Amino acid sequence: MKTRFSIILALSLFPLIAADPAGFVVWPKGVPPGGKGAKFENHALGLSHRDKSGVPELHEKQTDIFVIQSGEAEILVGGEIVSPETTGPGEVKGASIKGGVRKSLAPGDVVHIPARMPHQFFLEPGKQITYFTVKVDSL
Repeated sequence: MKTRFSIILALSLFPLIAADPAGFVVWPKGVPPGGKGAKFENHALGLSHRDKSGVPELHEKQTDIFVIQSGEAEILVGGEIVSPETTGPGEVKGASIKGGVRKSLAPGDVVHIPARMPHQFFLEPGKQITYFTVKVDSL
């Protein structure tokens, strides 16, 4: 009887001490462990914070999805990157964006930027923005 109880107790505790399944991730309160993001087979997760405007960029083989958590900014999307320069595999940056449209961003907004679409963040002096990022690799 004592052996049976010990086996039942051990089996009931096993799920509490088992490792997480491969690929499963929880970010308590939305903060990535170690302050860094996570890369998976066809996508990556990250947390980004800006306190100044960014540079024009596009990702040749990645779609960006942003969920604005706090702060505010404007984003310029579309158009054409002026003086494009490849800065890494599939990454292009430039001096400015010719054309495109500006959109205001605030907490709760969700942004979807397809691969190959130029984009740039603009922040007013003293403003900040924090957003959750999902980068999805193109097939």
